[in-house]
Amino acid sequence: MEAQEAPLLVVQEGPLVGHKWPLDREVAVLGRGEECDIVVPERQVSRAHLRIKREAGNYVLEDLGSKNGTFVNSRQVQAGTPVHLQDGDEIQVALSVRLVFVGAEATLPLAGPEMQPITAGGLRLDKAQRRVWISDREVEPPLSLAQYRLLEMLAEAGGRVVGREEVVATVWPEAMEEGVSEQAIDALVRRLRDRLAELDKEHEYVVTVRGHGFRLAGK
Repeated sequence: MEAQEAPLLVVQEGPLVGHKWPLDREVAVLGRGEECDIVVPERQVSRAHLRIKREAGNYVLEDLGSKNGTFVNSRQVQAGTPVHLQDGDEIQVALSVRLVFVGAEATLPLAGPEMQPITAGGLRLDKAQRRVWISDREVEPPLSLAQYRLLEMLAEAGGRVVGREEVVATVWPEAMEEGVSEQAIDALVRRLRDRLAELDKEHEYVVTVRGHGFRLAGK
């Protein structure tokens, strides 16, 4: 399988969900204005909201002083402080649109047993491309990076109860020192349940074990 020619921005939440924009130019400006390279016609998005630049083969995101902010992996990007993007990074534009940055190398096959598909609890996970199926139906649009990390961890746990600290360490490793609220963890679990329920409303895959954590329930 060959790599895609350029990285992509893929909309995961918002009115343009599923839409993909290739980053095939040196500089791409995203905003509400029609003059932007990537137009997101949402009121909360600034006319020129953010810019993504290619620098020596890497991609750098800059907030352009937007009114409602830009967040990468839940951390706000300060205007004038560039952030280097990596495959799988989540980009929240204001409060209305969530994107994922898919690196140009993302479709390359990844060798080794650690990247073999996981089958657990009626689910199938492709670790190389972070895709999920229930029976033979794929979860579309793809799960967010945080949702996928949580699901993969539960699937690999094989029914073991996973504590909240372990969830934070796996899903938000960059936030270990600052900590993540219980409300944020519960919200992530709820969103993951909702996404899986889009394909299977009869079974609750992610079970809360009060006082202990979470586990994956098999079918």
